Amino acid sequence: MSLPAPQGLPYRICLVCLGNICRSPIAAVVLAERVAAEGLPVAVDSAGTGSWHVGEPADRRARAALRRAGYDGEAHRARQFDPAWFAARDLVLALDEANLADLRRLAPDQQARARIRLLRSFDPAAEVDLAVPDPYYGNDAGFDDTLAVVEAAVDGLVRELRAAIG
Repeated sequence: MSLPAPQGLPYRICLVCLGNICRSPIAAVVLAERVAAEGLPVAVDSAGTGSWHVGEPADRRARAALRRAGYDGEAHRARQFDPAWFAARDLVLALDEANLADLRRLAPDQQARARIRLLRSFDPAAEVDLAVPDPYYGNDAGFDDTLAVVEAAVDGLVRELRAAIG
């Protein structure tokens, strides 16, 4: 899958889930660390399609899963995706099909819709279901599983970024 062409550098990516306290902050932290390690000119942020957690930190279980894996998710504060952001993002990555559909509805035009993808579409080992599992109603192990799924997808995305802008 080819990446949308950059509008400039840094290449700007927003990761989007429902409330911006579990999956998208995990994905943003992992991606930001990986692109920094690669020295890639990429700016990463995240948001949710819903507004009920705006201003809150990432879920404590998400922060704990990140910490166990050597990441730091403490700085995160939840935000709601603003359709005006399409103009300032090269790639908008949904974490599941419902978020993908919501983002497509929010997109102001075909050009914006063309920059929306599923994060797991970059995981070459992903099967038919490209959703990153939502661990919110589960236990700590579910957050670790979500992190592993995110890391696999981010690895594929970083390979694409390296080829496109590296």
